[in-house]
Amino acid sequence: MEDVVVAEDLSKTYLVAEKDPGFLGTLRHFVRRRYKRIEAVKGVSFRLRPGEIVGFLGPNGAGKTTTLKMLAGLLYPSRGRVRVLGYAPFERRPGFLKRITLVMGNKAQLLWDLPVLDTLRINAAVYDIPEPEYRRRVERFAAMLEIEAILTQPVRKLSLGERMKAELMAALLHHPRVLFLDEPTLGLDVNAQAAVRDFVRRYAREEGATVLLTSHYMADIEALAERVILIHRGRLLFDGGLRALVARFAPYKEVRLDLEAPLEPAALAPYGEVVGVEGQSARLLVEKPRLTAAVARMLAALPVRDLAVEEPPLEEVIGRVFREGRLG
Repeated sequence: MEDVVVAEDLSKTYLVAEKDPGFLGTLRHFVRRRYKRIEAVKGVSFRLRPGEIVGFLGPNGAGKTTTLKMLAGLLYPSRGRVRVLGYAPFERRPGFLKRITLVMGNKAQLLWDLPVLDTLRINAAVYDIPEPEYRRRVERFAAMLEIEAILTQPVRKLSLGERMKAELMAALLHHPRVLFLDEPTLGLDVNAQAAVRDFVRRYAREEGATVLLTSHYMADIEALAERVILIHRGRLLFDGGLRALVARFAPYKEVRLDLEAPLEPAALAPYGEVVGVEGQSARLLVEKPRLTAAVARMLAALPVRDLAVEEPPLEEVIGRVFREGRLG
């Protein structure tokens, strides 16, 4: 089956003007500008298959949004090759634009002072969606998102969660085959996040759509993506399954202790890496080969009331990868 998204040696470099402070710096900047090169994306390569939901992760400034904009045709790559559904995105051909969408959690396409339905009608006209089909899609998506009651309300009166659901509805009204989602749950409460995740999962399953998702909420990634791509300082660090990521970068287990009496971190350090101590609760990271022996020593020597062994949270695993900035 042909890959839907192909990125080969994808790179983007910006020229950024530098200016010294003060009046003289401003004068020099006006007469003779000095530039420096910023490499936002450096030789990133990956492929996405039809129907995949892939998490695209990295710290702020890693190059995620720049990459999404190149894939969506908003930016021209400085180097490399990119194809989406067989198209060169930056050519912005109608056949390409009608089959992709880019949703950015901090950007809005809904018209602020008008009801949601007005923006939906504009989108239907832009994409040449016939009236009966438009009505059917609005009814279907509104039911999936549970927002039937807000469609006639002005956008400015909606809550953030309601507005994000309506943004998704507007972005998917033309039934795109490829979704580039940049922080779609940004700032939403737990219930709204869950609703957005459920909608994206169901849409991808029913339409066979391919999704590339960035998010700082690891719950989004764990709920939706079986594969993740990690990018750091513009470079690809990892491309593979979530389980493979944990196995590669987290060769340890998390031990949670409920103690009879509080202990200082120094008293726990001989048993593993102390992640946190709060009152009578403690968290340690223990290397997997040492786990059985370490747990036995804890039970024998410490005032343990309860003990649990778990996989470390995904946030901590990925955080370690980015702090190290290397493949391990």
